[in-house]
Amino acid sequence: MSDRLAVRKTFKLYLGGAFPRSESGRTYAVTDHRGGFLANAAHASRKDARDAVVAARAAFGTWSRATAYNRGQVLYRVAEVMEGRHAQFCEEVAAGEGLSAGRARAAVDAAVDRWVWYAGWTDKLAAVLGSANPVAGPFFDFSLPEPTGVVAVLAPQRSSLLGLVSVLAPVLASGNTAVVVTSRERPLPAVTLGEVLATSDVPGGVVNLLTGDAAELGPWLAEHDDVDAVDLTGAPPAQAMELERLAAGSIKRVLRPPAEEPDWTADPGLSRMTPFLETKTVWHPKGV
Repeated sequence: MSDRLAVRKTFKLYLGGAFPRSESGRTYAVTDHRGGFLANAAHASRKDARDAVVAARAAFGTWSRATAYNRGQVLYRVAEVMEGRHAQFCEEVAAGEGLSAGRARAAVDAAVDRWVWYAGWTDKLAAVLGSANPVAGPFFDFSLPEPTGVVAVLAPQRSSLLGLVSVLAPVLASGNTAVVVTSRERPLPAVTLGEVLATSDVPGGVVNLLTGDAAELGPWLAEHDDVDAVDLTGAPPAQAMELERLAAGSIKRVLRPPAEEPDWTADPGLSRMTPFLETKTVWHPKGV
């Protein structure tokens, strides 16, 4: 019988393509569904959230200007790397959510497939959501979708991987950058996803993952002047209205939380992408 002590992990944040500790030095214990210790996770602070927004803003220009085809390739690469770490994701989802091996495997499969699904949409958005508008004059008038900017995402608290991917992938596919507050009780799949993103050609700062408390970080992100939109899917129900009020102070786009936990296995459609797209109108003289 071995008397070796296991190496207890303390997972870090994922900010600007790096893995820093929280500037506050805080951590908290992550347990499985039975209460058994799994690891320690960094407890992100307000300063960490501000740093994440700075990183997301710096990366927005590069990511939004990349060709739609290139963004699709990058998102597909995320799916490829996730597939290579399939067993680890299954183990973490099963431990955190209390799922059987079969259900955990199905959730991970669906998360990988969701990246592929959104990767296929990147170069089709302009064709589906754009239009050529009839005008009374010697001009062509086109409406084209454009990314909103930096999106703060409060990830689902129960669905630690599939729910997270379902709210993050549409933000990236539409050319936005993201600051994500992960599930507090079940952060390990998100931490592993950060390691996948760091090795999947995703530019540093495009995705920033904060482990910690959505109730603590949500208000700072909702009222931050350099955040352009906020997804309140994982917001505490009692706090959602207050977060909307704070977001209104800087005229943010707000995706309200659902009345009940969505079925994340369902076809997501485009409903999670359109809130983070704006319409640009382009005029062009005829005959030029």
